[in-house]
Amino acid sequence: MKQIKDLESKYIKKDVPDFNVGDTVDVHFRIKEENKMRIQVFNGIVISRKGDGTREMFTVRRISYGEGVERIFPLNSPLVEKIVVKKKGEVRRAKLYYLRAKKGKKATRVKEKIVHKKES
Repeated sequence: MKQIKDLESKYIKKDVPDFNVGDTVDVHFRIKEENKMRIQVFNGIVISRKGDGTREMFTVRRISYGEGVERIFPLNSPLVEKIVVKKKGEVRRAKLYYLRAKKGKKATRVKEKIVHKKES
């Protein structure tokens, strides 16, 4: 078990921001089209996180032209350029699969968490 963790530790990204289910994020993802590589931004609400270590994945959902679009990203993939947290969401569940049944503005509505910064 320790050997596996040591091997995986080389591939785990250190610069991943702290985000949870319910947060609105921008995922900058590298896409190969023919001979060119470009970065495409996928923004939406994180509806689930699963796995650990190098196998950790997160699912992002957004509404595009009235249709719900979900994409699963491996957290430690070299194709994920960066993750930007736009706003924190306050939710009570670990998975937000109920958003799939919502339509319109309700499908993107998650209560925003207000974070107070401590003054030093």
